[in-house]
Amino acid sequence: MRRTLDVMAPALDAGLPVVGLEPSCTAALRTDLPELLGPADPRAARLADAVTTFAGALEDLAPDWRPPTVDRPVVGQTHCHQHAVLGDAAERRLRARAGLTGELSGGCCGLAGNFGFERGHYDVSVACAEEQLLPSVRGADPAAEVLADGFSCRTQLDQLAGRRARHLAEVLAERLP
Repeated sequence: MRRTLDVMAPALDAGLPVVGLEPSCTAALRTDLPELLGPADPRAARLADAVTTFAGALEDLAPDWRPPTVDRPVVGQTHCHQHAVLGDAAERRLRARAGLTGELSGGCCGLAGNFGFERGHYDVSVACAEEQLLPSVRGADPAAEVLADGFSCRTQLDQLAGRRARHLAEVLAERLP
């Protein structure tokens, strides 16, 4: 973590925001880093304060920006760390402004980094995904955009549901002029 702080020092010194695309990494920088290093390294609190999500950055740094119109239903999941640590209000507003309709499921994809790949964890991993995520994706309109901002979530959806999920940033980027 200290090496991360060393690398990020110039950005922090310049007052730049740190935009996290992967919710688990964003949450780690925002909450875990300052908890682990505490007041012994004040850079940890500075970095935590600079970290924002993709949608949060758009709201804060470009409040007048209009996302491209997508006008599609969505299915998928808000990442566990997004729910538990970061919140998803900005993402919900961004999806609505882009015409992405519907709610993403709660719950967990079950992969959790490498957890679902480890010996003895596969069945638990699949059971977690079967709680909410996989049934919602299987029951969705085939034209629905499958959203999952977490890499593990996208991997799990691809392997267990045969559906390619994308990050919200990808969906919006492909429709930019």
